[in-house]
Amino acid sequence: MQELPITLYRNEQVRELEQIAMQQHGINSFELMNCAGYAVFQELTRRCPDAQSVAVFCGAGNNGGDGYIIASLLLRAGFTVCVVSIGDPEKLKGDALTAYQHYLAAHGVLVPFQADLDLNADVIVDALLGSGLNNPVTGRYAEAIATINNSPAFVLAVDMPSGLDANTGNIMNAAVKADVTMTFIALKQGLFTGQAADYCGELCYASLAIPEAVFASQTVAAVRVIHKPLLGRRRSTHKGDYGHVLIIGGDHGYSGAARLAGQAALRTGAGLVSIATRSSHADVMNIDCPELMCHGVETAEQLMPLLEKASVIAIGTGLGQSDWASELLTAVFVAQKPLIIDADGLNLLGKILGNKEIPIHDCILTPHPAEAARLLNCTTAAIQQDRFAAVKALQTKYHGVTLLKGSGTLIASSEEVAVSNTGNAGMASGGMGDVLTGVIAGLVAQGLSIQEATQQGVYLHGKAADQAVEAGGERGLIASDLMPYLRRNMNDLSSI
Repeated sequence: MQELPITLYRNEQVRELEQIAMQQHGINSFELMNCAGYAVFQELTRRCPDAQSVAVFCGAGNNGGDGYIIASLLLRAGFTVCVVSIGDPEKLKGDALTAYQHYLAAHGVLVPFQADLDLNADVIVDALLGSGLNNPVTGRYAEAIATINNSPAFVLAVDMPSGLDANTGNIMNAAVKADVTMTFIALKQGLFTGQAADYCGELCYASLAIPEAVFASQTVAAVRVIHKPLLGRRRSTHKGDYGHVLIIGGDHGYSGAARLAGQAALRTGAGLVSIATRSSHADVMNIDCPELMCHGVETAEQLMPLLEKASVIAIGTGLGQSDWASELLTAVFVAQKPLIIDADGLNLLGKILGNKEIPIHDCILTPHPAEAARLLNCTTAAIQQDRFAAVKALQTKYHGVTLLKGSGTLIASSEEVAVSNTGNAGMASGGMGDVLTGVIAGLVAQGLSIQEATQQGVYLHGKAADQAVEAGGERGLIASDLMPYLRRNMNDLSSI
């Protein structure tokens, strides 16, 4: 699999990079179109060595121009090629018109799109809309997308799956479901979050030989999280060198959440893990995991000695929203120690703080979209409409580090926005968020900054889930299935 760049950009930034390359470095625009077409041609022939027929769907803009270049290359290579055009290709302009004329000169077949088109192709190339989309897809384009999606052919999208927003990763009413997406110049941030994972397939990248100096003109919009192995441990080390995690949660009927978080912190490598929970849970919570030190805590006063010993605190897993929960959440702010707030801890924030800021600098918030909506006083749909804007708004309001869960989890700090693409649909089960909280707490306990602990925690958590799915499939995956893989990944000093 190709190693992709770490840096991500907004779509308008990529367009600016292209303009700078042409204006300041003398790169011809038609040369760029030819480079893009050739990159797709190479990927198609590599992926589909037995393919004989290809249908290239071409739109009315430069993405369509890429399609005509690809079609011409395929013709010369001996493929049976048919271009399916949306709109009148004679009305194309600039480089796209030139590419179309070259295809005609090569005696290429052109078919106007019809909704009842009988497609019989091994491969479909989607060159309808690319990244230049500003409005919902309707009419002939929506019909063409439906035709592509209903075909059993292998689908390769050019730059972006048509209908997918390059900045948000959301579908604009309809979008092509590609097996592979070949994107150009720089990675668009929308390829990595929102609904993108269901539409992009495998991502490939071609820089089109844009000079590295061009990229200095743009501030990176986001970065991809990659694994950064921890250093090996000294033989002379002891448990005190790896921190003491305190998990606070487990109201009546919810003891499992706190236990999962505690176990995850241990498997991540924390030296000590304590759990402050309801007294009725404390005696039985560690029956199958005696390494957990469980304490019955009914008041803030009883919590204070545990807060003093902790090097990092995580609150919210199974916490509930009772008076007991509110009292404990209020108490943790006094400790002034690195703090992770999850689940009901997030739901209580507004009640506890009102409009005041969180009084701890080293604070990590871990909302899913519905919790994020409550924190920002908006709807879940609004959060999902632009996840990048939402996570930045949360970080601006609450400071510290905020992660926004979901496909393409986003992590925002005062320095950058990062996105992690490990994880899978099998994680849609109870307890996964509790495990993530424990993983992040365990990394903070071992000395990582709250930013790095959150980024690496999200990555390792999702990677463990991916490995568990490889072993047994997505359906039926439960949170505790991740534990052995967390341990394995924490001890893998290579890049995973």
